[in-house]
Amino acid sequence: MEIAELLRRAAELVPADARSDAGLSMEDVRECLSHDEWEMALGVLQDFDGIEWQSVEYWNLLADAARQMWLTRDAAWCHWRGSETHSGILIRAGLQLTTPEAGGRRRSVPGAGQLRPMWAIGCPQLSPGLADLYVARIWVESASEIPPGGRGPIRLLLLTPSNWRHLAVGDVITMHEQQPISGTATITEIRRHRTTAPAFWDTAPGTWRSAGRTPRVR
Repeated sequence: MEIAELLRRAAELVPADARSDAGLSMEDVRECLSHDEWEMALGVLQDFDGIEWQSVEYWNLLADAARQMWLTRDAAWCHWRGSETHSGILIRAGLQLTTPEAGGRRRSVPGAGQLRPMWAIGCPQLSPGLADLYVARIWVESASEIPPGGRGPIRLLLLTPSNWRHLAVGDVITMHEQQPISGTATITEIRRHRTTAPAFWDTAPGTWRSAGRTPRVR
């Protein structure tokens, strides 16, 4: 499928009243497409704050368009958002890395989802004495990386979303790659997707809806 068609199909999935972070609308996207300004149209479509309506299909269309335009980071970002949508939850946090002098990592945390550390999240459903470490990938926001000992905003993509259901804004979790801990993250935002429900998250923060099934503890 050609770039223009991919972008048009994605645009058709956007509600008429949707607005981007910059206040742009579907009319602005159509204007870009009418002038073959594909990269600008892609940027606007990525910028819509549509957690309630954006689907995996939407992000796959944008990822394919970005890939054909050789926009590697944009393609990776769209694939990330598609995976985030599929998981059913968006988690943002502020990550403070342990300094190298205190035993922390000596290399930067890469920004585009390459790092998959373990996280201690204080999982309450576990029996006493069991480890509460779970994998989540890191996407660094507003930067290409976080330097050793540095701090920055991140998003987390969860391998097992059901085990994170107890978390709320303000909770502190720790990042583990070796001893001592690699960093500490404070949760700043939790949002649930309505378009998918594989994790069966409820709309109220920190609550869980079983939908007739009991989650497995891994």
